[in-house]
Amino acid sequence: MTDSDASSTVHPFDSKRFLQSVTRKPGVYQMFDADGRILYVGKAKNLRSRLSSYFRASGLTAKTMALVQRINSIEVTVTRSETEALVLEQSLIKSQHPPYNVMLKDDKGYPYIFLSSADTFPRIAFHRGAKRRKGQYFGPYPNASSVRDSLNFLQKTFRIRSCEDSVFRNRSRPCLQYQIARCTAPCVGYISEEEYAADVRHAEMFLTGKSDTILRELADQMDRASRDLDFERAARLRDQIGDLRRLQADQVAERSSGNADVMGVASEGGTCCVHVLFIRQGRILGSRSFFPAERLGLGPAELLSAFIPQFYLGSQREIPREILISEEVGDREALQEALGQQAGREVIISHKLRGNRATWVTMAQQAAAQNLGSRTAAQQKLQGRFEALQEVLELEQLPERLECFDISHSSGEATVASCVVFDTGGPVKSDYRRFNIEGIQAGDDYAAMGQALKRRYTRLSSGEGKFPNILLIDGGKGQVRQAVDTLNALGVVGVQIVGVAKGTTRKAGFETLYVVAGGRELVLSADSPALHLIQQVRDEAHRFAITGHRQRRDKKRRESPLEGIPGVGPARRRALLRHFGGLQEIRRATVQELASVDGVSRKLAQDIYSALHSH
Repeated sequence: MTDSDASSTVHPFDSKRFLQSVTRKPGVYQMFDADGRILYVGKAKNLRSRLSSYFRASGLTAKTMALVQRINSIEVTVTRSETEALVLEQSLIKSQHPPYNVMLKDDKGYPYIFLSSADTFPRIAFHRGAKRRKGQYFGPYPNASSVRDSLNFLQKTFRIRSCEDSVFRNRSRPCLQYQIARCTAPCVGYISEEEYAADVRHAEMFLTGKSDTILRELADQMDRASRDLDFERAARLRDQIGDLRRLQADQVAERSSGNADVMGVASEGGTCCVHVLFIRQGRILGSRSFFPAERLGLGPAELLSAFIPQFYLGSQREIPREILISEEVGDREALQEALGQQAGREVIISHKLRGNRATWVTMAQQAAAQNLGSRTAAQQKLQGRFEALQEVLELEQLPERLECFDISHSSGEATVASCVVFDTGGPVKSDYRRFNIEGIQAGDDYAAMGQALKRRYTRLSSGEGKFPNILLIDGGKGQVRQAVDTLNALGVVGVQIVGVAKGTTRKAGFETLYVVAGGRELVLSADSPALHLIQQVRDEAHRFAITGHRQRRDKKRRESPLEGIPGVGPARRRALLRHFGGLQEIRRATVQELASVDGVSRKLAQDIYSALHSH
């Protein structure tokens, strides 16, 4: 053996010697492979005991054995407590993304319902993000549709305004919301402050779980209205009572109010699902299923133990006072302490439950099992489609990654290119990209495609992402030729390029595939699984491109023409609008009239006039 061969040999990890030196104190351990890449981050109450479990002679799962065989070194960090170790573990997982850890990808802030408090006639609205405005924030809700459903109910039942303040202050007659009985038109004085305040108070009580109190109050008011022969008001109150009772009938609620997150877990064939019910003020606001990535074949209790800190620690999610779980977790006390430190109050994790709490957990478990089954079936179907595509394209290996590009614009305006990515598990939305196309002739789709491909594959060539096995181009021979030229110019090899052109009828099922390798043209049968996969990816690229184009176009159209004029900042824009009363009057003004505005020189007035009359 040569010296170079000896130096390149990877020596097996000496676990016995390593374990002799490991402390029994609590802490965090990080496992690395031969190239120094992080494999796994874990925490332990007793580091030596926990690390010894990885190197026992028997009892390890196949997935854990695969991890152990890749270990080249382990680093430990001693902490003062198991709770401190838990917090440090989550920080390292979220910063280093170890491949063998349970990883929760969706970490967006949850939406809320916002009820303003600084207005005479408060506004109710959807809110996501920082809580800067004065008012109350109710939630969090599991998703935007749950918020909109609740807002729809509140507007229908209590008829509180949802319009922006700028719209509210400038109304001279009621809008459509009043016409369809979703608002009482406070903007034009159709309701008194006292009556509106009563509606707002009832909406607030509903959002805090006091529906029974509202029902009693509304029933008393209905009786009084009937005695006063105000039958129209009595009928409206009757309808409100009916709406509230129907909503109550659909809820699994308890008599005492309470805030809790309820978690059920299911796992099968290397895939797992955690379903979370969000309970606020004793009412189910909604639910969501999560499919965290995990590669060690963990059991249900271990999954929950890894999922809970991933879900809450270091995120903007609200931590409720109680977390109800379907499995007992071994590190419950450490989890409670860590969550309590972040929340600034006591947090209880409960497992043995009765009554409505047990019903909630059962619901969460059943939903987790159902959604896991649906996802598994969908993945198996998708796997079959990838295998069919391999056969159709005569590939030696199963393609594992597809990219598709599409172009969207309105007569050349606000051109946007989309890039979507699919693997054998479905859409990889974290790898989606949009490109705002600039510097080309309006409507030149070939140039737009070339620019998008150049920007995308220049970045991939520099190591910013993974190359696909197959590149799908939504277009015919011209688009395909543009893709081939662009990738050749960048020196990209090993990517199969396939054009997807609509048939003469432009209906799904009649597409022609232009396969660059071999120069083939294929027309697959309408029931081909390979064609279904291509259509799915193509349609997703189309949707993503259109959405980006519309956002860019609408943003451009909302911008004032004054914003692009050098020297005209916010203060001068306000001065011009205040002086002339609106953009149309500014357009009609002469240079001399523009120069009469405070802060606008003769030269700037000429620039403004030229910019507004250049088209």
